[in-house]
Amino acid sequence: MKPLSRIATALLLSLGFCGAAHAERADRDKPANIEADRVTVDDKNKVQIFEGRVKLTQGTLVIRSNKVVVTQDSEGFQKGVATGGDGGLARFRQKREGRDEYIEGEAERIEYEARSDVAQLFNRAKVINGKDEVTGEYINYDGYNETYLVTNGPNATVLQEGGSRVKVTIQPKKK
Repeated sequence: MKPLSRIATALLLSLGFCGAAHAERADRDKPANIEADRVTVDDKNKVQIFEGRVKLTQGTLVIRSNKVVVTQDSEGFQKGVATGGDGGLARFRQKREGRDEYIEGEAERIEYEARSDVAQLFNRAKVINGKDEVTGEYINYDGYNETYLVTNGPNATVLQEGGSRVKVTIQPKKK
């Protein structure tokens, strides 16, 4: 696999956590297009850095941020970190499988660990799944178990006094 193809694959794996939320499966088989102002590749240390108005598109998946760093451990597992963007937020959007709905998310930092299939959104985090919405300072999504943890403090902490509240909007489901 060519280095840029590996980079695109790593990036998609690293930020494609929305796939666990039943994202469009066909996206995985489509080519990835990445635009950035600068790309740095360190094959020896298995680090790729995309900087400046980063936009990744693969099928219905679109990721936008100011910087994306993809690393790979010795066992081949990847980790991706997207930071910054418009208003200081990294964003993703992807069509849901078999539905005319999208899952969208944003945060100051979005991290994904391929080994554990866990995505974390840090600071001003929001996920919109169809018409349902979750906001907090921290969102952890376990793709393997399909569970969320949302807190009003940084790094899964809960602020008792003076902290904002976690907000969840769940729309009634049609029968």
